[in-house]
Amino acid sequence: MKWTDLDLAQRFVRITPEKNSRARQLKLSPRLAEQLGTLPRTGVKVWGIGTLDHFGRLFQKQRKRIASKLSNPRVQSIHFHTLRHWKGSTEYHRTKDIVYVSRLLGHRNIQNTLRYISLDMGDNDSFLCKVAKSIQEASSLIESGFEYVTELDGIKLFRKRK
Repeated sequence: MKWTDLDLAQRFVRITPEKNSRARQLKLSPRLAEQLGTLPRTGVKVWGIGTLDHFGRLFQKQRKRIASKLSNPRVQSIHFHTLRHWKGSTEYHRTKDIVYVSRLLGHRNIQNTLRYISLDMGDNDSFLCKVAKSIQEASSLIESGFEYVTELDGIKLFRKRK
């Protein structure tokens, strides 16, 4: 990533197309934008002259360290692409909008997006459930990502994936 790809004032990063994908912009959290702003600007690239192989080895090293610390060998099976599949699936289940997810992932063809998302999350889904007795409570829940389920005895029920 180059410094010219970042707009820290507006808090977004431009993703340059690769493998015939679409160019796109992603929002940065205020915290991440602040942290990136503290990095020294010693060259054209944000993270210096490291190659993809170098960063891949750093990722593998950290993944191994975390798997050991958590005593969970399954952590070793997580790859960069695993995170991409996870993001695509969670965004689809959150929005139910395949076109939005396709654009978020930069795909030109919906078939590519379908390979990335898991449409069947099974019956083991865990949800946070909340109730709202007023319009203010309901709007607050919707703003924080909850979806409306039903109304029972004048109380509105909402849920959000864990």
